[in-house]
Amino acid sequence: VQLQASGGGLVQAGGSLRLSCAASGSIIGIKAMYWYRQAPGKEREWVASIIPNGNVNYADSVEGRFSISRDRAKKTVYLQMNSLEPRDTAVYYCKIDTVYNSYWGHGTLVTVSS
Repeated sequence: VQLQASGGGLVQAGGSLRLSCAASGSIIGIKAMYWYRQAPGKEREWVASIIPNGNVNYADSVEGRFSISRDRAKKTVYLQMNSLEPRDTAVYYCKIDTVYNSYWGHGTLVTVSS
C-alpha cells in the first residue's frame, strides 16, 4: 500500500487549498484516516481525523477552518483548508490506520505567505 499526497503549494493568507491523499493497492480494515503536519523546527502534530462512520475530529488550531473528508470508492482522503494563516505553513502528511498496519504518505508542502 502506498499513499500519495498532493495539492500543496504557495498561497496567500486568507486563501484556500485542498489536499488529497490517494491510496494505491489493496487496503482493508481501515480504522481511521488522518492528516498531520510538521512545521519547520517543530514536531509533527495531528491535524484532523475521520473514521469509517464519518465522525471527524480536528485540532483546536484548525477547527472551523479545515475540513476532512474521504471518498471510499477512490480510496482517497481530503483536507479542505480555508482561511489559511502563516502558522499553517508546514509539510502535511496523510496516514491510514488499519487493523493490520499503519501507512504514512509522503508529505506535501503548504506555504502560506502573509
